[in-house]
Amino acid sequence: MVNAYLARIGARRPAAPTPEALADLHERHLLAVPFENLSVHLGERVVLSEDALVDKIVRRRRGGFCYELNGAFAALLRALGYRVTLLAGRVFDEHGRLGPPYDHLALRVDAGEPLLVDVGFGQHTRRPLRLDEPVDQRDPDGVFRIVPAAEGDVDVLRAGEPQYRLETRARTLADFTATCWWHQTSPHSYFTRSLVCSMPTATGRITLSGNRLIRTRDGRRAEQVLDTDAAVLAAYRRHFGLHLDRVPAVS
Repeated sequence: MVNAYLARIGARRPAAPTPEALADLHERHLLAVPFENLSVHLGERVVLSEDALVDKIVRRRRGGFCYELNGAFAALLRALGYRVTLLAGRVFDEHGRLGPPYDHLALRVDAGEPLLVDVGFGQHTRRPLRLDEPVDQRDPDGVFRIVPAAEGDVDVLRAGEPQYRLETRARTLADFTATCWWHQTSPHSYFTRSLVCSMPTATGRITLSGNRLIRTRDGRRAEQVLDTDAAVLAAYRRHFGLHLDRVPAVS
């Protein structure tokens, strides 16, 4: 599994589980494995087991959302000797309201210091954040800060805006099963109401939302409407390495 996973993200096996090696793995994962919710609209059930998640991302060369991406990445990191803890989070909406419990899965990785690792939140940090320092942390994708919240939780802020609230107690993949099912089935879930496939690039970001291909390069945004199913499938292959046999669509 380890060698195949490392090949999937274009990384070499690190000599030791260091923070520097972790930062490299984190960024390579983001640049190779898209954040996508296509399974929801292709009738594919998301199974929260390490074997199923790694199989989807490595053998099937797909992406996923937080439970899948961070769940699989946790398996790789543990196999490489890192100490990894699954953390449950609740995502803030545009009105500052918190989503349901277990709305998000992120990782605490102890590598000399406690680090927040998150390759499953869409547009977020390129590199891990220090969990125990409530100061501004500059990242290629913005300025972040982790601050104490109620009941021992912490809030993750980007440019001063709260992104999600994390518990600090350890969780297991099974703890996220109910909310993962809700995200796949509820008409109130963001994932059932939208279609997204997105990943950062060396100079910006590329997103395919339905038939809209959105490219951001050096701060400039360009949007292209793809007018045929063949063009949409070709865009999934070319930009995200996803070989689909049909176009996913929001029902």
